[in-house]
Amino acid sequence: MTKLKHLLLLVCIAGCFAACSKDKAVECSGEIPKFPLSSSAMAQFQLDTTAIRKFVVDNNIPDVQKDENGVFYQILAPGTGTHHFTLCSNITISYEGKLLNGTIFDSTKGAETAFQLGRLIPGWMVGVPKIQKGGKIRLLIPSVFCYGTAAVGPVPANANLDFTIDLKNVN
Repeated sequence: MTKLKHLLLLVCIAGCFAACSKDKAVECSGEIPKFPLSSSAMAQFQLDTTAIRKFVVDNNIPDVQKDENGVFYQILAPGTGTHHFTLCSNITISYEGKLLNGTIFDSTKGAETAFQLGRLIPGWMVGVPKIQKGGKIRLLIPSVFCYGTAAVGPVPANANLDFTIDLKNVN
């Protein structure tokens, strides 16, 4: 009976490890996804887009483009290289995040920090691959590709965000 309990415990532990490694593989594998919007998010997205366009015009920000997902970006420096980004890409960056009213809510203050691309907000997953190592990009991200209806720390619900990101390294 004791051997049966130990065998059952071993099978359960092995199952847990198998489940964990399977989750990591799904989480990290593959290309950067497209981010289709639900019908409930579409109304907010339209408000976000209008607000960002107004922000760009009011602040005379040149060369802003909008990608197929709806993330606005300005490439400040393209960087060099030919890295093909996936959700597993590890990036080393410095950045500053602001609300559209100019309030800085997060910054590395020039220090470098590392992340796995697939663990970041959708706006970063879409925007960072537009540059290469040594590049710099400004992302104006609709709230639906940031924190959505959730208030996170000093970032209010439905906040459109303005990030300047320096890509120091990628692998």
